[in-house]
Amino acid sequence: MDFSLTHEQRMLVETVREFIRNELTPLEDKLEETGVLTPETARDIFEKSRALGLYGMNIPEEHGGGGLSILESMLVEEQFGHTTDILIRRAFGNVYEVLLSCTGAQVDRWLAPAVSGDRVCSIAFTEPGAGSDAAGIKTRARRDGDKWILNGMKHFISDGAFSDFFVVTAVTDPEKGHRGISMFLVDKGTPGFTVGRDQPMMGIRGTSHLELHFDDVELTDENLLGEEGGGLKLALSVLGRVRLAQVAARSIGKATKVLSMTLDYARDRRQFGQAIGEFQMVQQMLADSAIEINAARTALWECAWQMDQGMDPRAKISMLKVQASETLGRVVDRAMQIYGGMGFSKDLPIERYYRDARIYRIFDGASEIHRSVVAKSLLKGGASAFDPFGA
Repeated sequence: MDFSLTHEQRMLVETVREFIRNELTPLEDKLEETGVLTPETARDIFEKSRALGLYGMNIPEEHGGGGLSILESMLVEEQFGHTTDILIRRAFGNVYEVLLSCTGAQVDRWLAPAVSGDRVCSIAFTEPGAGSDAAGIKTRARRDGDKWILNGMKHFISDGAFSDFFVVTAVTDPEKGHRGISMFLVDKGTPGFTVGRDQPMMGIRGTSHLELHFDDVELTDENLLGEEGGGLKLALSVLGRVRLAQVAARSIGKATKVLSMTLDYARDRRQFGQAIGEFQMVQQMLADSAIEINAARTALWECAWQMDQGMDPRAKISMLKVQASETLGRVVDRAMQIYGGMGFSKDLPIERYYRDARIYRIFDGASEIHRSVVAKSLLKGGASAFDPFGA
C-alpha cells in the first residue's frame, strides 16, 4: 500500500478546503445563532460549488458525478468535517450511492436530478422502534393489484426539510424476516405522505430531523428501488459508506480542526507567566489528541484502499465508526478543558463542537452495536479481522 497522494489529489483537497474556508466558515456563526439556512444562501453556495465541479463528487462520471475513488472521497469527506453539516449538504450535495440502483425511468426521475443538484434526497430508514436495528422496522408496503400501499412512519430523517424525495424502507413480506424488506422512492407531496415536526436537537444546528408519516400512500413498481425483498441489503450497503464517510472521515476532520484551534490557543494563552502550552499536563492532552487522530486517519485510509481493491471490510468499518467518533469526543473534551471557561462560553465555537461531537457516537449505529459487530467478526473469523497475517 502506497498512501502518498498524487498532485491531483492534493489539489482536490486544497480546492475543497479553500472553498470551505472562504464560502462556508463565514456562515457558521449566523447559522448557529438562527438555526436557519435561508433558501437564498443555500442556492448561492450550491451554485458556487457546482460551478467548480464539486457537487456529487462521490458519484461515477457516467452518471454526471465527480468519479472519485473511495479513498479520494474520504480525503474530501475529512475536509467536510471542518464545517457545519447543513452547509456541506447544500454546497456539495448528499447524493447517496444507493440511487445507483435506479434503472429505466428511475434514472431520469430520481438519479440524474439528484446528481445534478436539481432534486435533493434523504434516506428514511429510522423509526421510533428501529434505530440501530435496521431490520426491526414496522413501516409496511403491501401489494394491491399493480400498486403498493405504504403505511407507517419514520423519524430523525436528516435534511428532510430540504429534500424533494426519500428512500424509504418498508416490510413487503412479513413472513420472510429481513428478506422481506424492500426499498421505495417516495416523492414529497405524494398523496397520503405528510411531513411531521422537525425534532429539536442538542447540536448540528440548521440540519432538519423530520418525522414522516405514510397513510395509504399509493406507489407503483417504478417506485420500487432494486429487487423486492432486497431492501435491507441495499440499506446496509449505503449505511456502510455513510459510516465511513459522514461519521469516520468527518469525525477525523472535526477533530483535526479542533486540535489546530487548541494548539493556537495553547501558544497564545498565558498563565503564571508562560504560555499554557508549556505545562506538561496540557502537552499530554495535545499529544494524546494528535496520536489518536493520526491512528484513526491511517485506519481510514487503509479501509478505503481495501474497498477500492474490491474487498469487503465490514468489520473494519465498524471499528472505524467507533474509533473515529470516540476519538472526536475525546479530542473535543480535551479542548474544552484546555480552553477552560472560554471553551464553555458561546463566545467561542468550542462549545458548539462539543455539542455536535456527541451525536457521532450514536447515529448510524451506536458504538455498542458496532463493538458487537466487531466481536462477532472476531469470534467467527478469528484474527483475520485485525491481523492481515491471520496469526
